[in-house]
Amino acid sequence: MIYWMLLAFAIVAEITGTLSMKWASVNDNQFGFILMLAMIALSYLFLSFAVKKIALGVAYALWEGIGILFITLFSVFLFDEQLSVLKVTGLATLVAGIVLIKSGTRKPRQERNHAAV
Repeated sequence: MIYWMLLAFAIVAEITGTLSMKWASVNDNQFGFILMLAMIALSYLFLSFAVKKIALGVAYALWEGIGILFITLFSVFLFDEQLSVLKVTGLATLVAGIVLIKSGTRKPRQERNHAAV
């Protein structure tokens, strides 16, 4: 469970870092770039701890996919970026991919041996 929390922290740090990069470039503010560097570094640090118990492909796909989804959505609300039909379709496909990847990480059920009576 802790490793999934570390992955969640990595995702939040990535989203924060990427959005602060955009904020800094729009507002010409150096603090945003410092925040970006710190958050991206934290993101990779948390991700590196998460992959100790979560498969690398799964962790990276979730980290990047969920990050892209929320960065895009926050960009629409915070920076007035536009969502086209193609972008919405891409995001829907991304969500479907995230669900499929996460579904593939479930451990198979162990069969119970029933004794014959």
